[in-house]
Amino acid sequence: MAGVEKQPEDWRTLPWKQFQQNVYRLQQRIYRAERRGDRKQVHSLQRLLMRSWSARCLAVRQVSQDNRGKKTPGVDGVASLTPKQRLKYAHRLEKLPQKADPVRRVYIPKPNNPHEQRPLGIPTLYDRAAQALVKLALEPEWEARFEPNSYGFRPGRCAQDAIEAIFKSIHLKPKYVLDADIEKCFDKINREALLEKLAAIQPITKVVRAWLKAGILDNGEMLFPEAGVPQGGVISPLLANVALHGLENHLVSTCPHPRKPGISRYADDFVVLHEDYETLQKLRKQAETWLAGMGLRLKPEKTHIRHTLQTLDGQAGFDFLGFTIRQFPVGKYRTATFRDKVGFKTLIMPSQKAQKRHREAIGETIRKHHSQAQAVLIANLNPIIRGWSNYYRSCVAKETFNRIDHQMHYQLYQWARHRHPNKTAGWRFRHYWRCIGKRITFSNETASLVHHAATPIQRHIKVKGHKSPFDGDWRYWVWRLVRTPGQLPQWAKVLKRQGGKCAFCGLSLLASDVIELHHRDRNRNHYWLSNLALLHGHCHDQIHRDDTCR
Repeated sequence: MAGVEKQPEDWRTLPWKQFQQNVYRLQQRIYRAERRGDRKQVHSLQRLLMRSWSARCLAVRQVSQDNRGKKTPGVDGVASLTPKQRLKYAHRLEKLPQKADPVRRVYIPKPNNPHEQRPLGIPTLYDRAAQALVKLALEPEWEARFEPNSYGFRPGRCAQDAIEAIFKSIHLKPKYVLDADIEKCFDKINREALLEKLAAIQPITKVVRAWLKAGILDNGEMLFPEAGVPQGGVISPLLANVALHGLENHLVSTCPHPRKPGISRYADDFVVLHEDYETLQKLRKQAETWLAGMGLRLKPEKTHIRHTLQTLDGQAGFDFLGFTIRQFPVGKYRTATFRDKVGFKTLIMPSQKAQKRHREAIGETIRKHHSQAQAVLIANLNPIIRGWSNYYRSCVAKETFNRIDHQMHYQLYQWARHRHPNKTAGWRFRHYWRCIGKRITFSNETASLVHHAATPIQRHIKVKGHKSPFDGDWRYWVWRLVRTPGQLPQWAKVLKRQGGKCAFCGLSLLASDVIELHHRDRNRNHYWLSNLALLHGHCHDQIHRDDTCR
């Protein structure tokens, strides 16, 4: 394949559709070979994929065009590439680098505790492209091996799948919960144990070892830690998942109780559920023993055993991934589940911490726009409201949505009062609020603020256990893509109308792709269906780049 592929010298005219088909075909073959246990075929296909011109170009495009995060440069100072530089990078990837450049350490605040900071290691752009290429080869192999209840940083899976797995485990019977927190997971992983578990071909093993041992430039000081996987790299989440692979099977196989535990893991956060308290304590020790083999340990002050129904250590229920999962005793006429009268209701709601962070984000945005026009404030608030509401639309959140809308209305009134201290309340209300349909909305003549409560509650359907986007079941994955959590309600209708394909390039939209909503009239306030299209992130960029060049 590598020998017959043509290599045009114009980045913009490369046959991207053909490239993606070539790479996906190889990834499918790797996945199927791993499923049937043919390791020799897996390694042969991985070598073929990494030599492929198609894979090299896609890897460069991923890090230089598809990356939607902040364009942070590495130690070389390169944050973006021209089309000619992208071609040069693709040619350089014909051989994987033997040495890795140092990574630049930056710090970001943790979402749960803004006073604590999480260190990120930012590789150079070339190292990121090489990591993307290696990930293209490794991901289908490990997707065929990962445990069914692992949901974090995997294509086609999300946090709502992990929450639904918990619901299915407890909705008929209350259980004890081991809410576990791994202490500094990325920073403490034993590198040799990780490489031994990875068991990759020699070129991949060499380059992964080089990335793991690369120096870290922290405020002008070069550090060489003995353990850990630097966060911030393209391949870091996959390596962390590889390190934690096997924990679920170990706990299930060593459980002393005849009834097996329920386990749900999202990256380095996991919960273990069981009806027997003593069994759960033994499973906690088993988890600590298994993690010690990877150089990890549970954080005692953040690892607790709770109960979903009863109050234990002053708390009933538990928080996981921004949700509160708890059961409440109710009468028998309110708890019929088929033929069972269980005597309680299982409710999953947005956690208090998540609500507080969201209210603070809204308040901070309003304060920053005291001197801005109403349309500017609406344009900055709407993405925050839509994103948060769509993330929680699969749980019991309607009451929460209404309450936050009420609190936001008061904050907006204070914004209007700050802008017009000498006007009456009636004048401010008439000037900044409109009656749209049956609802009073913060709006001017062109833009309107969305309401949390306008988001419909929609039950999420968990992904099937061992399903993977590399299994070739297009019907299932397009159906899953239509119901992607965290997206606008119009998403499903637009995707159906397009037949699951990008409206620009015509290539099928995959679960691992960066997919963006495009407004045909370039007005982001117009959300009628005829004005919307779903595109790959790079296709979206190209459309707007062409608009700019006109």
